[in-house]
Amino acid sequence: MIIPVRCFTCGRPIGHLWEEFSRRVKEGEAPGKVLDDLGVTRYCCRRMLISHIEAIDEVLKFKRPSY
Repeated sequence: MIIPVRCFTCGRPIGHLWEEFSRRVKEGEAPGKVLDDLGVTRYCCRRMLISHIEAIDEVLKFKRPSY
C-alpha cells in the first residue's frame, strides 16, 4: 500500500526514491534506466520499486466513518 522505507531482503533504504522513480516513469522513461540513474543496482531493491502498486487511494474509499 505505501512504499516500504527499506528493502525487505537487504535492508537498504529505498523509500526516499519512490517519488522520483514514479514521476519519471509516468513521464515515459524506461523503469530500468530510471533505476540505474538513481543508483539502485541490487535486484531485490529494484523489485521493491518496480512491483509496488499504490493502493492506498483504493483502501481509503472503505474507511469507516468516525463517530
